[in-house]
Amino acid sequence: MTTAHKIIINGNELSFAQGETILEVSRKNGIDIPTLCHLKGTIPTGACRICVVEVKGARSLVPSCATPASDNMVVHTESPKVVEARKQILQLMLSSGNHNCAVRLSDGEDWTSFQLKVQAQDSTSELCPVWGDCTLQNLAYKYQVTGEEFPPTETRYPMETVNPFIVRDFSRCIQCGRCVQACNEVQVNNAINLGYRGANSKIVAGVDRPLKDSDCVFCGECVQVCPVGALVEKETRCTVRPWEIKKVRTTCSYCGVGCQIYLHVKDNKVVSVSGVEDVSPNFGSLCVKGRFGFNFINSKERLTTPLIKENGKFKEASWEEALKLVASKFNDIKSKHGGDSLAVLASARITNEENYIIQKFTRGVLKTNNIDHCARL
Repeated sequence: MTTAHKIIINGNELSFAQGETILEVSRKNGIDIPTLCHLKGTIPTGACRICVVEVKGARSLVPSCATPASDNMVVHTESPKVVEARKQILQLMLSSGNHNCAVRLSDGEDWTSFQLKVQAQDSTSELCPVWGDCTLQNLAYKYQVTGEEFPPTETRYPMETVNPFIVRDFSRCIQCGRCVQACNEVQVNNAINLGYRGANSKIVAGVDRPLKDSDCVFCGECVQVCPVGALVEKETRCTVRPWEIKKVRTTCSYCGVGCQIYLHVKDNKVVSVSGVEDVSPNFGSLCVKGRFGFNFINSKERLTTPLIKENGKFKEASWEEALKLVASKFNDIKSKHGGDSLAVLASARITNEENYIIQKFTRGVLKTNNIDHCARL
């Protein structure tokens, strides 16, 4: 028999498996420890230090995301020492860059005037584009801090807007490294990395070039994991707020993998797409088509009914009429020229079950083995 491992967190004796971190044990047992840099499934870095906890006997606070649990370890996740450390870290983050959400004061302006101005011009830089959907903002509210304890730091790098799908706002980047881990460890595209040193630190693509000129494939994984407003989808930036949308879960239709997605719907129109996390087969990850290829849904040119060509012109028809026409054409060709005069090309964009039905139809109904698959081309 294996010996049960025990750890004491906030006075609760909890069991854990060898190799689990303090963060993993805590979350498994419903104990909340805030994080910014931690990304599930990747190597923990402990970069942001927000997840620090107090361990009895340790000389200093330790990052729970990178510290393995050990037998009889005594941990406090919200001690006065921990809370004070988190507050100071948040204050430093809020003062570093352009984190001008509601947790900051209005830089000397009358608060009411400031809010009215923001509401009148929602795309203004006065308010963050992810206001209401930002982990840093949520933590600032929780610990009741602003960024005005320290002098503000100057933004060193301009916003990058030349990319087709993603806006990179370096003034809002907190250097947590989640985007780098998502790109390199989850998607394994290796398009971005941490660059430069010290105050000049920056997330760079290649030799510090725009994403469009790098190895980026625009899967958007970095946007989904960014905890702040540093990486935002171009089409919805400052035009769609989180409380305006309704999420509808569905299956991506681009291929047969079956990735689970959320359609973000505003005013009965799909405005963006995100991956459903912690659910197979994609666990939140998407390709460029799955995440950004949704505009066809709302296209005015999209066909909504079958069309039949008569005398060189298309006319609308019912599905029954259209299918009968196709079936009669197949029968005519087969009776005149034989089944081998027909051929079928299947698709990688449908399920295995649908491809099976296609080959059965080809061999059993059309009486030919002339069937191929686009993935082989």
